[in-house]
Amino acid sequence: MKIPLFYVARNLWARRLTTALTAAGLALVVFVFATVLMLDEGLRNTLVTTGEYDNVVLIRRSADTEVQSSVERAQAGIVSSHPSIALGADGRPLLSRETVVLISLDKRGSAKPSNVIIRGIGERGLALRPQVKLTAGRMFRPGASEIVAGASIARRFSGAGIGETLRFGQREWTVVGLFDAGNSGFDSEVWGDADQLMPAFRRVAYSAVVLRLADTSLFDAFKKDIEGDQRLTLDAKREQTFYADQSKALSTFISVLGLILSVIFSIGAMIGATITMYASVANRVGEIGTLRALGFQRRSILAAFLTESMLLAVVGGMLGLGCASLMQFISFSTTNFQSFSELAFGFRLTADIVVKTLVFSLVMGFVGGVLPALRAARMKIVDALRAA
Repeated sequence: MKIPLFYVARNLWARRLTTALTAAGLALVVFVFATVLMLDEGLRNTLVTTGEYDNVVLIRRSADTEVQSSVERAQAGIVSSHPSIALGADGRPLLSRETVVLISLDKRGSAKPSNVIIRGIGERGLALRPQVKLTAGRMFRPGASEIVAGASIARRFSGAGIGETLRFGQREWTVVGLFDAGNSGFDSEVWGDADQLMPAFRRVAYSAVVLRLADTSLFDAFKKDIEGDQRLTLDAKREQTFYADQSKALSTFISVLGLILSVIFSIGAMIGATITMYASVANRVGEIGTLRALGFQRRSILAAFLTESMLLAVVGGMLGLGCASLMQFISFSTTNFQSFSELAFGFRLTADIVVKTLVFSLVMGFVGGVLPALRAARMKIVDALRAA
């Protein structure tokens, strides 16, 4: 015979205070576990959505970031003539020669500066990023000391609002527009005319070349041509892959730190669940003896107490997951270890994270309840009834 589930649930309800306290402890651990996964997912989503699948980024061979890269003008000219590049309505290649530099800006209401990416783009730079939309003002004029700022930059940094000015590269630059990049990494950048930014920073070479292929299936052949050309010494990557690689160091740090915290907290939570279940067994010795006398086998007692512990874990898991889901309304910024620039991103909850979190909760419930359940199952009928 099996012990009904409602009987198990009733025992949890009968010990409401103890159940609530134990579930709260489990919920705290689940909250930490889920928020770490959500943070990692938010970071990767921000950087992956920065790139377009059909776009290709060319940087100097062995360079990991655009800041470290250098593409000579002659090299950019050779690349622009490749037949695999898509053409615009005017018959010209959809290609943007870009320069990327880091500057230090002061945050609003704080004297603490942070590194910000200044990206000089070509006239096709905006067309290559359909996710980037102007939300206020206008686009900078080619040849002018004008810039447009990402939404995240405008909110957080002094002088980055529309109509304000920033001083860098020995010039005053006027912010003439704001853009929204759909929560991608471009939201944490400032854009201007590459041909104006290069002399301002005394650059004679571009940082990267971004282009769109006429057909996505041409990528492998295009990559082979570019990387095999001894005049170029360039690497070709899909833009999505390129930006996904930028998240690896920070993502690894977040994952390792989160794992360490989750393990430490989960040990405490499992000990708490074990103590709770041991107390439950001690208070229900007579009940256990009665169940055995009525014909319930040891494995039924074992299953009942394990189920009780795992139900307790599910309650804590749902509570922790519910609190973690509220973190989606919060965004913050940190330094990207790859580019050493400030990057704004938020928490992102997915179905995969929900499943992983609930499984994690059940594992804690199982581990915390298995020893007390074994103790209950091993009780002898006579000893249990006598103790009652």
